[in-house]
Amino acid sequence: MRVRILYHDHCFDGAASAAFFSRFYEGKYAPDATFEFTGLAHKASQLFEDGLFDGDVNAIVDFKYSPDPRLGWWFDHHQSAFLSPEDAEHFKRDHSGQKLFDPSYRSCTMFIATVARDKFGFQAPDLAELVEWADIIDGAQYASAQEAVELRAPAMQLTLVIESAKGSEIIHKIIRWMRHRKLGEIMLEPEIQQLYAPLHERHIRSIDVIRKHAHSGNGVIFFDLASEGMEGYNKFIPYYLFPDATYTVSVSTSSFRTKVSVGSNPWAPEPPTHNLATICERYGGGGHPRVGAISFEIGALSQARAVAEEIRRELGS
Repeated sequence: MRVRILYHDHCFDGAASAAFFSRFYEGKYAPDATFEFTGLAHKASQLFEDGLFDGDVNAIVDFKYSPDPRLGWWFDHHQSAFLSPEDAEHFKRDHSGQKLFDPSYRSCTMFIATVARDKFGFQAPDLAELVEWADIIDGAQYASAQEAVELRAPAMQLTLVIESAKGSEIIHKIIRWMRHRKLGEIMLEPEIQQLYAPLHERHIRSIDVIRKHAHSGNGVIFFDLASEGMEGYNKFIPYYLFPDATYTVSVSTSSFRTKVSVGSNPWAPEPPTHNLATICERYGGGGHPRVGAISFEIGALSQARAVAEEIRRELGS
């Protein structure tokens, strides 16, 4: 049996969700199954291509819902889980018991692990570290911005590799390692060490890049990285630089989109009051109440900048 698992690409929680779901499905239903993984990214034209669901069993974890009849399993925890009201209605009519949604969870990995235990009687004690770290990382449960930026724990170092590596091939290797190995062991893999060293150097440089471009006012940090060609950065750097701010709004570009990112400071002196997913949904984006994003087409910089300015004004008002 061939199981296709579609997951949120370049995301620690997405990779961990794929690893845990594969262990659950193997342990509960198909010990001889082979698993194939496909990373999904949020794009301006968000569609599931027809060829994605090519397994004997198809699952989506930590990503938006698809009404495709070939989809057998779905787990997600994002407020913005549905591409349309029709998709939400389709989900409500599903009675398979294999499509599950709960935005109260900080991480999809914890959600899958809890459902697997409570509903299906499956446990994987050897993956407790993976589940715990997915919850810390996706829920921003760090003690401080310094801890989040200094990347001392193997899980956080692995997050840098997952979020910043080119392509999905190395992510698929990491997912397969995550199925049975400790995170510290994975970080010691020569291939991972080779990737991590230059990525860590870039991470250190990105602190100075963001410091150069960012300014903070009315509790909102704003920066535009389009001119830097920097595809990703540690989202806690702004709060490391401006600890008294409550929100961040930024513009960046990548090989497949122009992006507006909106976040909130987990350690802010004034607790966030805005639901950022709801704000992003107005512009075709989404996320969680405390962090969200909007994807625009490649080159749509003026549109992205205008939206970012609107959100910056709203959050700072």
